[in-house]
Amino acid sequence: MEYRRFGQQLVVRIDRGEELMTELRTLCGRERIRLAAVSGLGAADYVDMGLYDVEKQEYQGITLEQPLEITSLTGSVTEEDGKPYLHLHINVADASGRAYGGHLRECRIGGTCELFLTEAAGHVSRRADWFSGTGLKLYDFS
Repeated sequence: MEYRRFGQQLVVRIDRGEELMTELRTLCGRERIRLAAVSGLGAADYVDMGLYDVEKQEYQGITLEQPLEITSLTGSVTEEDGKPYLHLHINVADASGRAYGGHLRECRIGGTCELFLTEAAGHVSRRADWFSGTGLKLYDFS
């Protein structure tokens, strides 16, 4: 991974064979990023993602291990227990044009991944949703 900071904007390249979530967590720790928007694209050869079932309060997983285009990657960086918390969604397409998408859990880069992180001044943490019963970790503005 390599990156450059331009004020509140970070331009990031994640390289072939690197795991996106691991690299992004490392970057957020190194740069002390507490709140940011993430967007990107690229190529992957392994993706583990899921769809959250609110009633069961669990993720239904999809794992793909093949050449894939990352057609969209979007999400946020917040904090949980003082550590970077990544909430990313990904859309990928295979060679036939079939698209898949979901909540990103793991992604190994197959070619390259280009990301923009836009840092915001401030701090937002996460807490368990106790009031509506979704089981999700929601923004905590306290």
